[in-house]
Amino acid sequence: MIDTEALRRQPELTGEKVVLAQLDDSYFESAWTALREPETTRLTGTHTVFTEDQIHRWLASRPGLDDRADYAILRKEDRVYLGDVVLSDFDGDNRSAAFRIALTGPDVFGKGYGTEATKLILDFAFDVVGVHRVSLEVFDFNPRARRVYEKCGFVREGLQREALWWDGEWHDVITMAILKNDPRP
Repeated sequence: MIDTEALRRQPELTGEKVVLAQLDDSYFESAWTALREPETTRLTGTHTVFTEDQIHRWLASRPGLDDRADYAILRKEDRVYLGDVVLSDFDGDNRSAAFRIALTGPDVFGKGYGTEATKLILDFAFDVVGVHRVSLEVFDFNPRARRVYEKCGFVREGLQREALWWDGEWHDVITMAILKNDPRP
């Protein structure tokens, strides 16, 4: 059974490099900047052009939800916003959830922030919320993310051929998942 109260409370999660804190409208400026970063939108496959009002409303609606967990990734030493990490699409009957992560841009890539945030949210999903399976999708042009996911225990399960149209080319979507009893380094 999924602990929806844990999702509603969404406790702060602390690692060595990052802290995961409830995503809310206080992170608007940093989130808004990240949404306009070309490399971030490419890696997330985001075609939508958002308005400031849409982002304010979306961020303000995150706290207190019992069907997802939206976390801001903050650098532990100074609580600077580095991106967000999300558990969503919960299926209570099958104790599964979807995962996504987005960092603010190339200036924070390759520093271990995404790996640690992924490990923290997986521990929360499996050990607190009670999920059995977490799945994700990653684009074929993002091998760095695939390596991070594999390092965290995700296993490649499938391929959605030519599922993303980006910059005039078709790209494959790779599906990956991790189970509660899979090794988590």
